[in-house]
Amino acid sequence: MTDEYRMKADDLESFMTDVFEGIGVPGDEAVVCADILITADKLGIDSHGINRCKPIYYDRIKAGILNVQTEFEVVRDCKACAVVDGHNGMGHVIAKRCMEMTIEKAREHGLGMVVARNSTHYGIAGYYPLMAVDAGMIGITGTNARPSIAPTFGVENMLGTNPMTFGMPTDEDFPFLLDCATSVTQRGRIEYYDREGKDTPAGLVIDREGNSMTDSGEILEALVKGAAALVPIGGAGEETGGYKGYGYAVVVEMLSSALQSGNFMKALTGMVDGAKAPIELGHFFIAIDVEAFLGLDEFKKNTGDILRALRASTKVPGAERIYTAGEKEHLAFLERKEKGILLPHGVRNDMEAMRDELNLNKWSFPWEA
Repeated sequence: MTDEYRMKADDLESFMTDVFEGIGVPGDEAVVCADILITADKLGIDSHGINRCKPIYYDRIKAGILNVQTEFEVVRDCKACAVVDGHNGMGHVIAKRCMEMTIEKAREHGLGMVVARNSTHYGIAGYYPLMAVDAGMIGITGTNARPSIAPTFGVENMLGTNPMTFGMPTDEDFPFLLDCATSVTQRGRIEYYDREGKDTPAGLVIDREGNSMTDSGEILEALVKGAAALVPIGGAGEETGGYKGYGYAVVVEMLSSALQSGNFMKALTGMVDGAKAPIELGHFFIAIDVEAFLGLDEFKKNTGDILRALRASTKVPGAERIYTAGEKEHLAFLERKEKGILLPHGVRNDMEAMRDELNLNKWSFPWEA
């Protein structure tokens, strides 16, 4: 018997749609949530796909700290800019509508920016710049998150993993997409290691004495208690440039919260007086209409030329190839389109648990045969 099971992306998306509907998310919004999660799986970003359906969304809905009914309120609108309040609804729904607004504003003004407050985890950040790319635009987004990263020379988890994500159209088969945390690793990756019984590589997480931690389960518990912290991109200290990742994390924190007077850093722990509470996140979305500067086809050729020149540059001895951002995701998409999405043991257990709790009896899984 094999312990490796795969399912087609369409089937997984349909299952997650049923799960979100089953727990109370309105049908059209359940489709949005499932689409954003499956996009992560399709692109090979396993830390933000179905792996997170239960612990981040399903369990939070059950705990009463995530609203299934999303109230999307525009509280300020000023030509190219807007501020939105999501009232702790589904972050995917809030974020998608925000980027749709941003694109509309960019179409009219050349540039558009929308910030959201009182939102929740919005899934894979790269989904939203890709919306702009599909509209022939440059897309940018960022979000704050639960405190995880320690500032340079610090050991206390103060900043979220705070991705700053860019998407740009190209004339290749895939767009430029840079979607990464401002820490060396992110909490979702450690959750994935824990579910699979794997240690976190050394040097990515430190304790209150600055020592490296590797036990994934212990790290997750310590992060909640404030007894562990992720190191920023560049690592601990300044010798390898850790101050750069730290600085970019602060930029994202400010753009996600200061422009809409939302919660930040320690106000995002998800705990109040020892009880679970809503994690009221902030996001920002930017769209730049390429046609305001030059023709879209010319821009695509320019970006494509840059990427091709990088991949054609001299490689380190022994290296097979040089990649550019978005390329590995494209390759994963092609591979998974043919073979399906790999489902580790922990994810399969979660799928069974959600199905059984919601009485989604139409679903039987290949590993149960």
